[in-house]
Amino acid sequence: MRKDFVDNVFHELGTKITVIEGYLQAMMDNFPEKDTLVDVFRWRVEKTPNALFSKFQERELTYSDLDNNANKVSQGIINEGCNPDSRVAFLAKNSDHFCEFLYGTMKSRTVCVGINWRLAPPEVSYVLNDSKSEILFVGPEFYDLIKEIKDEIPTVKKIITMEESSFDWEDYVTWRDRNENKDPNLKSNPNDDIIQMYTSGTTGYPKGVQLTNKNFVEAQKTVLQVWGKDWHEGSVNLICSPIFHAAGANMVVIGIVFGCTNIIIPEVDPELILSLVEKEKIELALLVPAVILFLIQHPKAKTTDFSSLRQIIYGASPIAEDTLLKAIDIMGCDFWQVYGLTETTGLGATMSPQDHDPKKGKLRSCGKAYPGIDVKIVDEQNNELPVGSVGEILLKGDIIMKGYWNKPEANKESIVNGWFYTGDAGYFDDEGFLYIHDRVKDMIVSGGENVYPAEVENALMAHENISDAAVIGIPDDKWGEAVKGIIVANKDLSEDEIIEFVKTKIAGYKCPKSIDFIKELPRNPGGKILRRELRVPYWKGRDRNVS
Repeated sequence: MRKDFVDNVFHELGTKITVIEGYLQAMMDNFPEKDTLVDVFRWRVEKTPNALFSKFQERELTYSDLDNNANKVSQGIINEGCNPDSRVAFLAKNSDHFCEFLYGTMKSRTVCVGINWRLAPPEVSYVLNDSKSEILFVGPEFYDLIKEIKDEIPTVKKIITMEESSFDWEDYVTWRDRNENKDPNLKSNPNDDIIQMYTSGTTGYPKGVQLTNKNFVEAQKTVLQVWGKDWHEGSVNLICSPIFHAAGANMVVIGIVFGCTNIIIPEVDPELILSLVEKEKIELALLVPAVILFLIQHPKAKTTDFSSLRQIIYGASPIAEDTLLKAIDIMGCDFWQVYGLTETTGLGATMSPQDHDPKKGKLRSCGKAYPGIDVKIVDEQNNELPVGSVGEILLKGDIIMKGYWNKPEANKESIVNGWFYTGDAGYFDDEGFLYIHDRVKDMIVSGGENVYPAEVENALMAHENISDAAVIGIPDDKWGEAVKGIIVANKDLSEDEIIEFVKTKIAGYKCPKSIDFIKELPRNPGGKILRRELRVPYWKGRDRNVS
């Protein structure tokens, strides 16, 4: 930034240049001029080698420990015959070992494939085969699952267990520690893929989202300018969101970039979170609305000391206004709403704590675009729409994914001239606040998880006595939305029978929570199911708004 420009601008604002220079210097101190995330990591380790990086159950790691273990992981991956751009998969619940794995893949220039551990066996098999993952790191809860599909995943040449196993597979610590503690110092490039995350697919199959060094580096710079300004070395950061999600992975990366002490738990446990807030003096956390609801409804919430909390970042699914206001009152800290997608490295728009004042009337909004991210609303003919008009939300910036893995047609449809078509419908108000109105592609968000109707409908239609099926999201006070199946059956079937059948095909969170029986599904002349028509009775008197 040119000094003369800064001088002129801030003279007009009446702000002393020395203050601005101090702030800019602080930003540089908190984030180096590096092009790749692994180089940012090396900078962090050099800056605070002996600082405490993480606590996980009974284990503690310094930043130097993390670096040493990541070196061993990188050497192990290379020794297993993986080349740059090879995919390496991780199927396990949150742990400090994931952080070693993530930066080990970066140092070896391979790509981390995080697998949703809630997926059913056929879905896990699909992800491993689609990504052509060569090594699979698997947690103890999923040993039997992998044993079941082992013969269906031919590209996986090595299975490593995160703990000891009765199967003929090597355990992680043994495998890691037999490798040399030496950084391979491979040259990483800004456009290298570093993480490949799978989103639910509109056609029934998940798509691999390719996120690059550039995506994550720019995302961290963006965060630093907004809610990251209040983060500092030694901040106590809770990591409870699943690390296979953009939200969870981002909190790991952000926590490392800013030199936080990261408290990692395997999965969401409201009682454990409340106890850790007090015990570890948690300052920062990212929580989906369902978890916020669980926390404030827990009996121990009334006696928990929340005084250490400084920030709650939330998003990914709808939140009721009364729930949000109760949470703000009980927890007594700043709340930052975030809107983004996996395809946009989790960023898009954000709403500041100041705008959470109910008097401002912005609680249904998801805030304003982040710096460096362009947002516009278009109609079906791609004409940009004026304030107040509902259309599809498009995002543009360096946080947009490289593309969907091996999906050229999907890429052509999703990214046009740098603009990403989100599939969300929304509008701007006259102050530039973005509102999410509906979902263009009928996606359901339940407890922060994306569920596409087509995927569930395919599972329903696999039942020999179901002749037609539709899936919609209906209001749910706990999860934001719940999955409902509406079917046409050619034989008497029970609700429980259908739900249990679907559980054998897809992940439990995608399965219908309830079933309605109908004689005929409404369709347009082209044969498309009119899901909006099916939703009307359930959403009458309620806004189907999401954040």
